[in-house]
Amino acid sequence: MTAHQRGALRTALLYLLFSVIWLQLVGYLLSSFFDKFVDKQHWLLINGYAWVLVSAGLIFLARVRIARCFAKTGQSADRERLRQAAAVFDCTREGVLVTDRNGLIVHVNRAFMAITGYEEDEVLGQRPNLFKSGRHGADFYRAMFTALAEVGEWSGEIWNRRKSGEIYPQWQTIRVIRDDDAKVSHYVAVFSDISAIKDSEHELAHLAHHDPLTGLPNRLLFSDRTEQALASAQLHKRGCALLLVDLDHFKNINDSLGHNVGDELLKRVAERFRGLFAPGVTLARLGGDEFAVLVENCSQPGQAAVLARRILDALKEPLRFDDHALFINASVGISLFPGDARSAGQLLRNADSALFKAKSAGRDGYALYTEELTAHAQQRVEIAFELRRALEQQELRVYYQPVHDLASSRLVGVEALVRWQHPSRGLVSPAEFIPIAERTGLIARIDAWVMDQACRQMCRWQQAGVALEFVAVNVSSRLFAHRELYDEVARVLHDTGLDPACLELEVTESAVMEDPEVALEQMYRLRELGVRLAIDDFGTGYSSLLRLKRLPVQKLKIDQGFVAGLPWDEDDVAIVRVIVALARSMGMQVHAEGIEQREQAAFLLEQACELGQGYWFGRPVPAPQLDWAHAPAIT
Repeated sequence: MTAHQRGALRTALLYLLFSVIWLQLVGYLLSSFFDKFVDKQHWLLINGYAWVLVSAGLIFLARVRIARCFAKTGQSADRERLRQAAAVFDCTREGVLVTDRNGLIVHVNRAFMAITGYEEDEVLGQRPNLFKSGRHGADFYRAMFTALAEVGEWSGEIWNRRKSGEIYPQWQTIRVIRDDDAKVSHYVAVFSDISAIKDSEHELAHLAHHDPLTGLPNRLLFSDRTEQALASAQLHKRGCALLLVDLDHFKNINDSLGHNVGDELLKRVAERFRGLFAPGVTLARLGGDEFAVLVENCSQPGQAAVLARRILDALKEPLRFDDHALFINASVGISLFPGDARSAGQLLRNADSALFKAKSAGRDGYALYTEELTAHAQQRVEIAFELRRALEQQELRVYYQPVHDLASSRLVGVEALVRWQHPSRGLVSPAEFIPIAERTGLIARIDAWVMDQACRQMCRWQQAGVALEFVAVNVSSRLFAHRELYDEVARVLHDTGLDPACLELEVTESAVMEDPEVALEQMYRLRELGVRLAIDDFGTGYSSLLRLKRLPVQKLKIDQGFVAGLPWDEDDVAIVRVIVALARSMGMQVHAEGIEQREQAAFLLEQACELGQGYWFGRPVPAPQLDWAHAPAIT
């Protein structure tokens, strides 16, 4: 009860109390008078009528007072509620539109004007179809009016038009307002502009299906488009081609120049590729430095090969940055539909097999898929799986190939080489599983295991009184790139107790040149441990003499490819002479590998090459089978 209502009630009670007191007083005075002049019967009758008349009058006055009080209170509350409603109506951020029962606009709020661009006087008396966008058919509006008639309310997404002509989305709720007789009096529409939400949805959808770096379709969208293209090609009896493009040695750019330069390079490459393709070709970035091209209406290998050559030629021109120009090559694998595959997944796998073939053939080229590649791909997968098991089941073996001093023919060291004793296939060639181990990353684990086994074997030989100067262990580029290599070598030396001077680590020239500064730091740390360092396959990479002289290495190993033509091939002779002279001038030992004939050993000895190994001296064998007495005479 409000304060006004309580005051009215108090007034009414006072009226009633006053009437009771007044009647009793009047009754007392009259009774004294009538006792003398009127008999008792008449007095009771008169007294009763008087009581009723006066009470009715007082009650009437009380009721009037109360009614006036409550009327003023109700009018004040109504006015307050109307002021509040008007404030909400005008200040809300949602647009509000009110029409009469005939659908004519009678009122709009400020948010309506801000959203639509219309002023109030431009829409009053108009119908809401003034804002129709034309995107909805008759069925849409029929369903809306049916809901209003049956339920009295409709909510949903609707596209309308601003005064500027722009079409935009709204979330709108329309309600029917009825009067006291339950007849429709007004319609009220409340709506929000959801353009920002729609824009966010489109942006998220774009991010979900496009590469954020290059803006190209990603793997998800590319796979979807490939499936659609194959379905259309099958229906219309057409062919398609899928090309996988992988940038050659892209990792070197990331490692040497940083990921920012690498990202900029990928964007520049994507821009070049975009300019190559006509409509009907989908270009995508699948991840890393791998791009994919889907060509519709392409059934001939020759057409795909021409496109592959255009891709390779597009990279011949250098990519110029602020302070330098970069050259990049690529390898391309091609798979055709329906000849090579009948599904999007198989087409992509076959193109990947062809890409592997192109890389194996020397890179900077393309390769077409063949059935033979499928067998090779399946075999690679099987070998990778079995190789992991081989590490766990201790199926790997370490063989040792003797290293001889060419001047004395004395056995001075051994090189540890890994072999795989497969439980059913027997001894698996390293040429078969080492490339797969490098591709899968298992080579680092294998190298670490070989180093541990070789150091333990060296300790056993020393305990047995065998005089060997060193055991050499190959370090792959993957393991060499790990800063944990230092800790791994230190741990092995500590666990086995081997003198560090008896362990020689062989690193390929290409691994050193991938990131010379990191390689230099890694080598100096290893030299602090006291181990020997050698550069393997020297002459096959692109060594800088300036960098080479800074490396703390004790030995250069001449690649067997240069030894094979000795002493008859003039080019091999010239190269070997240069390598020996270079090593001697820098105070390094020279070690030749791949010696298979006495003439080769004799020539190397004449050139002052100190050490040699190869089948002429001895094949790699398990430790117990090593022939310590065999020392073939060179002269």
